[in-house]
This record gives sequence, C-alpha cells and structure tokens, in this order.
Amino acid sequence: MVWTSGWRLASAVSNAGGLGLIGSGSMHPDVLLEHIRRCKAATSRPFGVNIPLLYPEIDRQMKTVMDEGVEIIFTSAGNPGTWTKILKNSGCKVVHVVGSSKFARKAEDAGCDAVVAEGFEAGGHNGREETTSMVLIPAVCQTVRIPVIAAGGISDGRQMMAAMVLGAEGVQIGSRFVASLEASSHPKFKEQVIRAGEGDTKLMMKQLTPVRLLKNHFFLEVEKAEQRGAGREELLELLGRGRAKKGMFEGDLEEGELEIGQVSALIREILPAGDIVANTWNEFTQALEQPFTKITN
Repeated sequence: MVWTSGWRLASAVSNAGGLGLIGSGSMHPDVLLEHIRRCKAATSRPFGVNIPLLYPEIDRQMKTVMDEGVEIIFTSAGNPGTWTKILKNSGCKVVHVVGSSKFARKAEDAGCDAVVAEGFEAGGHNGREETTSMVLIPAVCQTVRIPVIAAGGISDGRQMMAAMVLGAEGVQIGSRFVASLEASSHPKFKEQVIRAGEGDTKLMMKQLTPVRLLKNHFFLEVEKAEQRGAGREELLELLGRGRAKKGMFEGDLEEGELEIGQVSALIREILPAGDIVANTWNEFTQALEQPFTKITN
C-alpha cells in the first residue's frame, strides 16, 4: 500500500470497524509522524502502522511509532527477530507478513503476536516461492499456533469467508482499498485499477525484490530486460529512483511502477472506504447464511 494508505484511508477504515493501517514504506520519519498524529485526531479507534524492515531509515521509523504510542505494528520485508522484542517491550502488538510456512515459524519464534500469510496473488512486494493463498493459508495455519491473518486475492466477503474456512482468523485487504476515495493514490491509477482484467498483472523483478505490477510500458521494459538475462545491476538502473511514486502517486501510467494484486480484475468501482468495509462484512454474513449460493453479476 505504498503511496496509497495514509492517515485518511487508515482512519476511515478504523472508523468503519476495520483496523486501518498507515503504510510507511514511502514515508520519511517526519512524514510518518504527521500521519500518525492526524490519524489519532481523525479516529478514536485502534489503527496500526506497517513498516518494511528493509527501509533505510528503520531506526527512526521505529522510534517514531514507539514514541507516539502506536499499539499495533505490522512488519514486513525483513527479519522479524530484529525488532519484535523491542516493539513488544514498548507495549506494541507485532504482526509480521510472511510468504511461506518457514518464515511464519520464524516470526512465531521471534515473539510475533500474529502473522499475515500473504499469497502469490497479492500486489506489491511478494514472496519468491509464488505460493497461492489457497495453499499458503492452510499451510501456515498448520505450522504456527499464533493467529493467522490471510492476505492476497481478497477483496470481498466471499473471499473473506473462504480464508476463514482455510483456517485464518482474519483477513488483510490491500488492493480493494487502492480504489477507495480516501486512498492517496493518484486518480488515474485508481481508474487503471478498476479497468484491469484477468492477466493484467504479473510478478516481476525477482532478482531484486519480487513485485506484482500492472502491465504498462515500464513493465514491458522490465520484461524485455529479464528475458534477455539482465543482471541485478541493470535492473536496478532500469528501476531507478521514485518509480513507484511516479506511477501510483503522480499518475504516470506508462513510465511509473503500478503495484496492484490479481484481485484488481474483480474491482469495478471506486468507493468510500467505509462502504468497502460495510460491503465486505455484509457479503461475509450472507455467505455464512447461504454458503452454496451461486454468485452472478
């Protein structure tokens, strides 16, 4: 949810009954501080912050969330053993995002309170194993004793129910909220998301950090480079700096990096975040009452 989930989206989700998360991956510590304080002013309900552990200013990010008393931290993209104990000692609940059972076990051993099992379908940075949610969720549930939150390919209540049947105790939804009114992503990117169809995303840049992208000119350049055997250095040069900001925040649909999940193929309208939460819950309860009803659109 880089360049997408700031205080407006996080507070709107929390106010609607979900757990809103500020995505700090695109934020310098001073910007994160502003978003945390604005989120506190906009909601009296719990919210959290997602912090990629490979972030270059990680020390200052962590100091910011602890100084501000953020009670729930989701960590990703790194070793949970580095920060989990420190965060928990400051009173935080810690949830780590994983793409395999092996890393779920490491997160549990590190003291995490829960894990997010994020399947191959998810947008943005992803696991190298390419394990789908249908396989990953039950595998992780069988591996750890702590609660498992399902992610990847979930945008509505029917998919939420399916994740629960597989053993998850909750779901994390990303791509659906990119196409929300409160998301800080550029309107052109939101429109591109709701126009996406099946097969319009692909996992790329596996020599760097695998990331699922919408197909555009930048995507095709990466694909050509990888097909001819480009090395890590060439891919880094092609990626450059600010590519994700250019695409998702500034709206350059051809030269920007457009991160979104496969489930974008099912998203057809931009809605307020509160409506998305309410619709998801209503669909979930309906699916519980009529689990075998065929869905038609």
